[in-house]
Amino acid sequence: MAQEKSFYMTEEGKTKLEQELEYLKNEKRKEVVERIKIARGFGDLSENSEYDAAKDEQAFVESRIQSVENMIRNAVIIESDNDNPDRVSMGKSVTFQELPDGDEETYTIVGSAEADPFEGKISNDSPMAQSLIGHEVGDKVTVATPGGEINVKIITVTLQ
Repeated sequence: MAQEKSFYMTEEGKTKLEQELEYLKNEKRKEVVERIKIARGFGDLSENSEYDAAKDEQAFVESRIQSVENMIRNAVIIESDNDNPDRVSMGKSVTFQELPDGDEETYTIVGSAEADPFEGKISNDSPMAQSLIGHEVGDKVTVATPGGEINVKIITVTLQ
């Protein structure tokens, strides 16, 4: 039997997934069943686009429920690296400056299950995180990105 993938996440990330699962099972599922019931009332199912759309949404919701349940079941909670508060590791926020004179950017390094670049959360699997993890405040790091290499200097590291 194949070993299941581990999903690294913060305690906050796991809580959000549990809340999403609760919503999907107790609210969204009922909404979709109701939409299917209403669409059935429109007549011939072979030419009923509302019915098809509701069935597609039902399939999506059920798939997402399975996916979220799997992530929760295989969650590995990120333990913060308290040994060295200045070292970049998962679960910490890192502020860096692009060299020679770029703007400062701040990202929190999380597992892929809760990564959201729009909220400043990047996956530990991303090239940026891979390059920064293990380095400390003051270090200059070369990051390989799809657009080419960039050099950054780590300004601060904080525990989330």
